[in-house]
Amino acid sequence: MKLHRILLTVALVAKLVLFASVSAAQELESQAEVSDLALLAQVINWGGILSAILIILVAWLLLRFVDRLVDNLSQSIAERRLAFQRANAFFHFFVYLTTVVIIVLFSFDFRPEVIALFGGAAVVAVGFATRDLLASLVAGVLIILDKPFQLGDRVTFGGEYGDVISIGLRSVKLRTLDDCTVTIPNNLFLSEVTSSGNSGNLEMQTVVDFYIGLDQDVHQARELIRVAAATSRYIYLPLPIKVVASQQPLDGCIAMKIRLKAYVLDTKYEKDFQTDVVLRTHRSFEETKILPPAALT
Repeated sequence: MKLHRILLTVALVAKLVLFASVSAAQELESQAEVSDLALLAQVINWGGILSAILIILVAWLLLRFVDRLVDNLSQSIAERRLAFQRANAFFHFFVYLTTVVIIVLFSFDFRPEVIALFGGAAVVAVGFATRDLLASLVAGVLIILDKPFQLGDRVTFGGEYGDVISIGLRSVKLRTLDDCTVTIPNNLFLSEVTSSGNSGNLEMQTVVDFYIGLDQDVHQARELIRVAAATSRYIYLPLPIKVVASQQPLDGCIAMKIRLKAYVLDTKYEKDFQTDVVLRTHRSFEETKILPPAALT
């Protein structure tokens, strides 16, 4: 009985000691958190934040002014449209990067205490949280320098096809032919294939396919297609027009495939050029009795 009481007393004392230890640890942790928050509050330069807001406003107004200037110049000097847009993209990138650096320098007071506060595990956590952002930032710099594509290029990437309308710090924006805006993180362009249709030029090769029966006059068909392309208002004549023919299975029959390769004078007229050539070639085929392929029986 006495042994039982002694064991109960020891257990009670142990619980009291454990409770006191946990309470002390929690109090020390709370004091540490308060100390860290106080230090963090001292790190922020509250006066600099007002300056940072003013810098953001000035940068926004400057970019709006330059955008309007570039739009006016692009309309006035159409043949230099892509050059103006590329210069504007580089200017945007420079302003974004400079503004971010200035804001950080103005808003925070970097002292040895800051390094201690954000050192160790905190740095690792911040690194994991910002690695995608930093990867996109580095990729954006590489895109500007390496130029796998440029602003205004018509590109194919990840199943999307459209014009590059923006190259930013974090992402590239494409405007598809359906007038949708697609945002793609910069770092994706480092590991996937991108196809550029015009590589910085206004003119771009456009491909149009036609199919006729094997028993039709392929020489006349090729000439009609060539004439339709050469007389189109959207054709870029300084570059050659090619019309090639080949046999190909098509929906239960063997067809003669005739492929037109010609250059449109501006990427924005790609679909207009294709439509113009197809409609006028179709009319010529009807007039000359050139028929489509017939199904095999």
